[in-house]
Amino acid sequence: MALSHRQKISIIPVLFYWPAIFILTHMPIPRLVFRAVRASDKTLHFIAYFVLVFLLWFAINPDKKVSWRRAAAWWVLLAVIWYGVFDEWLQGYVGRDPDVMDFLANLTGTLTCLVLLSIFPFWCVSLIVTGAIIFVLTNPVGANAASLLPAANAMIHLFGYGFFSILWIRGMQQLLSVRAPQVRWLMVALSLPIIFLLAVRLLSAITGGGFGLLSAIISLIGITAVVAAIFVTALFRRKRA
Repeated sequence: MALSHRQKISIIPVLFYWPAIFILTHMPIPRLVFRAVRASDKTLHFIAYFVLVFLLWFAINPDKKVSWRRAAAWWVLLAVIWYGVFDEWLQGYVGRDPDVMDFLANLTGTLTCLVLLSIFPFWCVSLIVTGAIIFVLTNPVGANAASLLPAANAMIHLFGYGFFSILWIRGMQQLLSVRAPQVRWLMVALSLPIIFLLAVRLLSAITGGGFGLLSAIISLIGITAVVAAIFVTALFRRKRA
């Protein structure tokens, strides 16, 4: 069966991501990373497989929720489970220790993503995935990236929160009747990204990592840049109409 243009494009992230996590789980690099990363390796396993299933469904049919009555969901589940078994088994041959708990974390991430995709629209799960990645990469409970790569940390905050805002605005168009360039739209568009930013920064302060004022400012710039660009574009379109 010939792939559509959208499917050809959407399969590209899978072709990059899947080999990348395979390489990382069969190299000594993760051991070094875990010393700098404060997140549990089980948490990283969970997120890695969650994102893998998310990208697989994005390549298959993001316009529809996962249906357990159709074969696609079961094929994804079986493919990822068998890959998880193979992944852990193969690690015994490259100087790493296979771990049943790692496999269970992988399975939990897989099932969690499929369940969420069966309940919520794809854009909503996209928002959850993006938020989880931002949290892990920018919070001391997670990666503490600021102390490792300050420039990369700034880019993660800027583009991560910017992309989070895009997804939220995409969801607003489905959930709410309000449209740009209304003032109410502006307030709603800013609300969730800013609340999420404050929650992550406050948790960082509570867990001993500090509030991170500079990171918060960079994140806020990413949020406001996206919201302002969409608002101004809608404003110009209305004037031309």
